[in-house]
Amino acid sequence: MVFNKTNRYLTAQIIDDAKGVTLVYATTLEKDFPKHENSKKSKSAATELGKVVADKAKKAGVSQVVLDRSGMVYHGRIAAFADSAREGGLEF
Repeated sequence: MVFNKTNRYLTAQIIDDAKGVTLVYATTLEKDFPKHENSKKSKSAATELGKVVADKAKKAGVSQVVLDRSGMVYHGRIAAFADSAREGGLEF
């Protein structure tokens, strides 16, 4: 699973490395993504994104993933996203 944050939004995707195929993709820019009081890049948005990714992963039959933080420190939005995805049923 790859987590990416920019100055405007957050993105997460689950990729099958062996096949080179994206299995699950979610971003805070999606029209049906819940609105947040702060922004589309806040900790609350990261928490919601973790729930969305975990739900989509269940539907795709994925239960175990490895988190690729792209060298970012594990705190703040990344930690909120990962904790929420774990609560949603993903195993890291």
